[in-house]
Amino acid sequence: MFDIAFSELLVIGLVALIVIGPERLPKLARTAGQWLGKLNRYVAQVKQDIDRDLKLEELRRLQQEMKETAQRYEILAEETRREIEEEADQVKRVVAAMSTTDQGLTQKAYEALTAEAQTPPQVPDSPPTPPVQDASNEAPRAEPAAPAAGGRDGDKPQGHAG
Repeated sequence: MFDIAFSELLVIGLVALIVIGPERLPKLARTAGQWLGKLNRYVAQVKQDIDRDLKLEELRRLQQEMKETAQRYEILAEETRREIEEEADQVKRVVAAMSTTDQGLTQKAYEALTAEAQTPPQVPDSPPTPPVQDASNEAPRAEPAAPAAGGRDGDKPQGHAG
């Protein structure tokens, strides 16, 4: 705190002993110690108050940032909800259109089948001709293979003298 050496403290103590006297010096030292203790506690309290105020200010700033972030997310959530509702409405319209189209196709198919059932079957004038098979598509027939010259170990080819 104060840059005072031990020798300087000794000189101050001797001067105080001479000026104040040996009877009042212990009481004065005790009172000075109490005042120094109070001063130290006061300084510590001020430091704690300043730290607490700084932390409180930082917490308020963080709280404000969190509120702003929460508001941004609420706005984003609302926009997303609206977009989802719009997409759901569009899907409903497409499903309704498909259902209407499906009913129309079903009605047309029913009418076609009913019309077909009411018309008598037509008899062809000539019998149908069987389909002609294309000779190029047929696989060539395999001829049995002639035994190879030399054959098995026990067989000797004919015409060789061995």
